[in-house]
Amino acid sequence: MNDAAFDVVGLGNAIVDVIAPADEAFIARQGLRKGGMTLADTAASEALYAAMGPATEMSGGSAANTMAGIASLGGRPAFFGRVRDDQLGAVFAHDIRAAGVSYDTPPVRNGDATGRCLILVTPDAERTMQTCLGAAAQFGPEDIDEDIVRRSEIAYLEGYLFDPPPARAAFYKAAEAAHAAGRKVALSLSDAFCVERHRAEIRDLVDGHIDILFANEEEIVSLYEARDFAGALEAVRGKCGIAALTRSEKGSVIVSGGDAVDVAPAPVAEVVDTTGAGDLYAAGFLHGLCRGDSLAECAGIGGLCAAEVISHFGARPAVPLRELVTEKLG
Repeated sequence: MNDAAFDVVGLGNAIVDVIAPADEAFIARQGLRKGGMTLADTAASEALYAAMGPATEMSGGSAANTMAGIASLGGRPAFFGRVRDDQLGAVFAHDIRAAGVSYDTPPVRNGDATGRCLILVTPDAERTMQTCLGAAAQFGPEDIDEDIVRRSEIAYLEGYLFDPPPARAAFYKAAEAAHAAGRKVALSLSDAFCVERHRAEIRDLVDGHIDILFANEEEIVSLYEARDFAGALEAVRGKCGIAALTRSEKGSVIVSGGDAVDVAPAPVAEVVDTTGAGDLYAAGFLHGLCRGDSLAECAGIGGLCAAEVISHFGARPAVPLRELVTEKLG
């Protein structure tokens, strides 16, 4: 839709990532679920932060990472997410704007501090996350600018944001505004534990409001309580227009109507940190979709972006993705 001001507008948690290496024994001592995301209050977050080793801090949040990836690809992204008027809130706003993302959600002046996600990366490059949502948990329908949604080709919803009830209302408001304007709505399931907490509600959302679904193998199997990936693939057919299902080193499978296209993963010399792999896959896929690429080409761009981000620490690209895609894919 060439009348759109933005390619994609993302709705998600506006948080700052704190990333540190850790061994599995440390994760066990902290009572965390390896490979998953655990929500925590301020006290628990501060306790884990104090116990962590030296860390790298950078603006994050799943949908925010995806929007930063789209900007790096040369796209036109916008973002809705709530921060507090504190130091971390200012850092988040600066970073996402500097990345090329339109961000105009005003900071709140009271309540919880800006959210943060403590990310522990084990030697196998798996990431285990503890998230204190803080101000992000207050995100609600009032934070949605319907005019921006109407002027975006795709509204992208972050599954992690599904926990707070006001945010769910924001999802429906954005989806209805997008569809009323003839736009598309995409959803990332984000985390299998989030799916387990809200399976019935997420199924309803997918069935009635989602055009493009992003999920990894564990998430899609959990959503449909399938015995295996093949069963989940069949279960998702017809539930939405496109389902982009990622399978780590097996690449991805794109389901659309009666078709299922297997796409090989992009090569990566060394997997350093899997944080952001799904976020950047979605960035590449959505960017390709907005350009009018085939589904296989969209998945190829997504795989290349994911391969780049897992080759270093952090959930945002270390090189301009537009140049990388041009070099590798033409």
